[in-house]
Amino acid sequence: MEVYLAVRRAHFDEGRSKRSIARDFGLARGTVDKMCAYSSPPGYRRSQKVRRPKLEAFTDTIDQWLLEDQNRPKKQRHTAKRIFERLREEEGFTGGYTTVKDYVRGHRQKAREMFIPLAHPPGHGQADFGEAVVILGGVEQKIHFFAFDLPYSDACYVRAYHAATTEAWMDGHVHAFEFFGRVPLSVVYDNDSCLVAKIESGGRRRRTQMFTEMLSHYLFDDRYGRPGKGNDKGNVEGLVGWSRRNLMVPLPEFPDLDSFNDWLEEQCLARQSAVLHGHRETIGERLKRVSSQSLVRYKSNDYSVPSTYGLREVTIRAFVNVVEIGCGGGVIARHARCYEREQMIFDPVHYFALLETKPGALDQAAPLVDWEMPDELQTLRRLMEARHARQGRREFIQVLRLLESFDLPTLCAAVRVALQKRAIAFDAIKHLVLCQVERRPARLDLSLYPYLPRTAVQTTKAASYMALLSEGTA
Repeated sequence: MEVYLAVRRAHFDEGRSKRSIARDFGLARGTVDKMCAYSSPPGYRRSQKVRRPKLEAFTDTIDQWLLEDQNRPKKQRHTAKRIFERLREEEGFTGGYTTVKDYVRGHRQKAREMFIPLAHPPGHGQADFGEAVVILGGVEQKIHFFAFDLPYSDACYVRAYHAATTEAWMDGHVHAFEFFGRVPLSVVYDNDSCLVAKIESGGRRRRTQMFTEMLSHYLFDDRYGRPGKGNDKGNVEGLVGWSRRNLMVPLPEFPDLDSFNDWLEEQCLARQSAVLHGHRETIGERLKRVSSQSLVRYKSNDYSVPSTYGLREVTIRAFVNVVEIGCGGGVIARHARCYEREQMIFDPVHYFALLETKPGALDQAAPLVDWEMPDELQTLRRLMEARHARQGRREFIQVLRLLESFDLPTLCAAVRVALQKRAIAFDAIKHLVLCQVERRPARLDLSLYPYLPRTAVQTTKAASYMALLSEGTA
């Protein structure tokens, strides 16, 4: 930095030429150019994509092996070393192991799933079953335990059973509601066959009879995660793991199941005095009130970045009032700097691309909780979902993604025009936004938009009905 300072002073303050500076300081002309262009060393910036000439002919083969691995047990999938060995033995590859390892790591990083941070308002729960080994009456045996979590307060209830039957599910709910002294507004489940008899088209669940009877009694809403996606109810999944690690290590030893359950209830009650990371109040204090991930941490606070940059290395530059996050030589996010601790600072736009693949998270997405959605967008969402259900929600998220390129007032103005013209479709709104930005008249030719509603309802005539009757008698 001392050399940087001297070179920049010589050029900007003293007016010396870059040629003379390079000669006197013993620097290359390109180095002097860079010092004059940047106030501090910018670091190395790759201008072109990494080329692997020896590997390029084999990337399709590697991709195919990794794709096939997705349907195989995790412990029997290819490692980078095994791929390297197969390429040499079966395909005649002559390159090095590091080249293969770097390619496989990049491929797997792109394939990793990104998640949306969820907000959990008071009064909503999650339920699941786990397994563990305990000693009951001197006999080591496997038990199943019901886990119920209230994410807002982190209060929990755990109860053990000999089997995860429908009756155990129902009994677990009864004891959990009695333990908390209240019934939640809704509970999130997986698609356990004890609860869901069938997943019908459109994602609708056909419940089992006993589960339906319990819902009818307690009158709370049931919601479900995607099949095979435990992260949709991540809090209770975490509770299952916490219970197994903390309550069942070493192996619990009790005379019978009832005494074990009494002890479990005591542990759940004792946990309510804990203050968890990121909170200032105990679990019990938060429970009494009624019961948050494309994030970068700086000075104990988490700042959001676009989900498309998830799992990639970024740089953070902090100023007095602003935190800038960069990747690949450009700024990908800019936030007002937060001087509090353990805060999550979101830009909702950063999560719209991910929401398009996970539309079911729209109502629970933490980045959108404090976002005041304009009335025009709320009306648009209601109309889209009323007409096309789940596909309507996905199309509404496509509309929100226009905020990645255009500002909110521009989008809202286009939506207002679309509502007036009853052109309730993403294509029409995008056209109106572009017309507004380019300052040209908007002409919606409905023939170009087959998904827009085009109906002509005529007045019913009695003569038409009589004609149908006469044809029927003939």
